[in-house]
Amino acid sequence: MGTKKKIKEGMNLITAVEQVVKLSKETHLSEEIFKKAAKPLKYISEKQEITMGQSVMLALFVEFFFIESNTSLRNIAEKFDCSSSTILRFMNDIDGLEQRGIVYCSRDKRSIRYRLPMEVIDAFRKDEKFVPKRHVNITCGELFLVLEDIFSMRINDELTFELTKTRVKRLLDDNQHLVFVQKLRSFGFVEKDELLLVYISHLFVNHNDDSIGFHDLSPLFDERSEWCLTKTSLSHGSHPLLKSKIIEYNNDGGFVNKESFRMTWQVKEELFPELNLSSMNRETQRNNLIKHEEITAKELFYDQEITLQIEDLKHILEEEHYKAIRQQMKDKGFRCGLTCLFYGAPGTGKTETAMQLARLTGRDVIQVDIPQIKSMWVGESEKNIKAVFEQYRAKAEKLGIMPILLFNEADAIINKRKEGAEHAVDKMENSIQNIILQEMETFDGILIATTNFAQNLDKAFERRFLYKIKFNKPTLEARKSIWHEMLPSLGDEEIHTLATQYDFSGGQIENIARHHTIDTILHGESAHTLKKLMEHCDNERLEKRERMKVGF
Repeated sequence: MGTKKKIKEGMNLITAVEQVVKLSKETHLSEEIFKKAAKPLKYISEKQEITMGQSVMLALFVEFFFIESNTSLRNIAEKFDCSSSTILRFMNDIDGLEQRGIVYCSRDKRSIRYRLPMEVIDAFRKDEKFVPKRHVNITCGELFLVLEDIFSMRINDELTFELTKTRVKRLLDDNQHLVFVQKLRSFGFVEKDELLLVYISHLFVNHNDDSIGFHDLSPLFDERSEWCLTKTSLSHGSHPLLKSKIIEYNNDGGFVNKESFRMTWQVKEELFPELNLSSMNRETQRNNLIKHEEITAKELFYDQEITLQIEDLKHILEEEHYKAIRQQMKDKGFRCGLTCLFYGAPGTGKTETAMQLARLTGRDVIQVDIPQIKSMWVGESEKNIKAVFEQYRAKAEKLGIMPILLFNEADAIINKRKEGAEHAVDKMENSIQNIILQEMETFDGILIATTNFAQNLDKAFERRFLYKIKFNKPTLEARKSIWHEMLPSLGDEEIHTLATQYDFSGGQIENIARHHTIDTILHGESAHTLKKLMEHCDNERLEKRERMKVGF
């Protein structure tokens, strides 16, 4: 009894790890480790409620945490001078640690690597048992934040399909008070189909993705056979989600696309009543109307030239000035439609600028859903585009103050017309463009179109846009302002480092700020905020580039 008490008084998790690591080197991880390191292994085992074998591997993972963020079993074998077969004896123990959420495993075709969550290191530092965080009785919005984290780990191969399924099931079980969970469970799908529906819901809610293709779904599965079965049933219309009218095919270029899906409107209404999604508002959905008072205020930063142009446009759109200008244009026999083209690289604030101009000048926005215009039925697309302008005129009369007609990401309908078009789709697109050109000739209102590819703009459209504003990537000073606006808790030096080392657009900075916020909600404030942000910055780039090292 006295000896056991003495061991506990003189030992903690950190000292136990030190002893296990030292003895692992001496024994080369042979069976002798369990005899020589019995006391520290027992301490870790009892503290964390894991097996002795798991305690050995956990101690080694903790040791490697401070050498590199993740490690492979080859690294461990080399460090402790043992054979691969020796390490294989611990594979079941490692799998057990992964099941418990104590270690994360990243798998790809070339290697398997392991890393510890920071929460495990914190538990060892405090000499406490690590208990994975449970998200119980949370809001629906918080549930989707947790799903973002879970599915990100799955996409990055840090969770297997089965572990993903287990974590999602536990999350749903812990939050059965939510309407989303209750309705989801009422469908009665088997676990794998339920997981697929949760994943599609996550893409819609967290990524505003309502056109989900096979390339979006395939990363969810880790077994090729399972994915092939799912893909085939989706293509043939026999999948339970399609047969139950939970999801439906999208249209693409005027035809049904059996490789692209979206949830049906009815199911969205049933699943997401707890979420304040603007796309779920009936009035908004029916008319694509965004009320100016519902637009969230956001400060935008431009270079001096763009700032002056936006200020001029804001001045014109203020009701008193707009009415006077419109009347004088009519009196002089000019077309009085105010048509604007916002063009430039993605993420530079084109759409948000249109929204903020609407908010500041008290104008509602009628946003055109271009994919919905292109109907699968011949002749329907032309009717749809005519209806857009008819509904705009009717809405303008009803509202009293002229709304803004917004063609967002309008590349598909204002690009160069196809000469000598023979295919039905090409003819349809030319017909749509001709109708828009005719409407713009007599347009009496406010139209804003945004595009990322101005070089593809048809010359006939170019002439019909009165204002053309190019949105450049933000300058260094603008990037500093955006970082400060998005993450006001950052210090000047941190902001300078991020703005200098990363030539990001405002949209990219917002992505990183959102990712950082989700991390903070899930895991709390990090002691190394700048380091974590720079990791997010590196991950934001599809093509990895070298960056200057920053000391800590």
